[in-house]
Amino acid sequence: MSDEAFGVGPDSQIPEALWEQMRPVLPPPKPKKKDGRPRMDDRQAITVILYILRTGCQWKALPRSLGASSTLHDRFQAWRRAGVFAQLWTAGLLTYAELKGLEWAWQAMDGAMTKAPPFATVSVASVPPGSEGGLGRKDARAPPAVAPLKDVRRLIFIACPPNG
Repeated sequence: MSDEAFGVGPDSQIPEALWEQMRPVLPPPKPKKKDGRPRMDDRQAITVILYILRTGCQWKALPRSLGASSTLHDRFQAWRRAGVFAQLWTAGLLTYAELKGLEWAWQAMDGAMTKAPPFATVSVASVPPGSEGGLGRKDARAPPAVAPLKDVRRLIFIACPPNG
């Protein structure tokens, strides 16, 4: 495999041995109803999807050289519905448990809590009177808002046997 196979660097590529373990988990492609562009290769699709999930890149910000963002997102959603990523996660954990060992009886959970943002201020200029959410007077207090989660990334762990 070249250094830039599928448009991603060598550290984002899937090793051949791992790809051979992943291939049986992927569902077979559905038959095409009409002619058109050929289907993107599954290995290229999973390579770019894992790149997106690892880097946190937005689907729409994906360089076109890696593939059409809509194609990759559709494939991701189809594979998510088919349980592909859960199966890969399970297989990775079992492989890691076999190679390194996991203490299945011991479990830990981690989390973080932060303060909710204070009440937001709404002005007449930003929300017209009578519109939904508009209170019709300057500096009226709006109901508390839920803070958007920033930098949320899905983590996919796939264990790979050491080269050796």
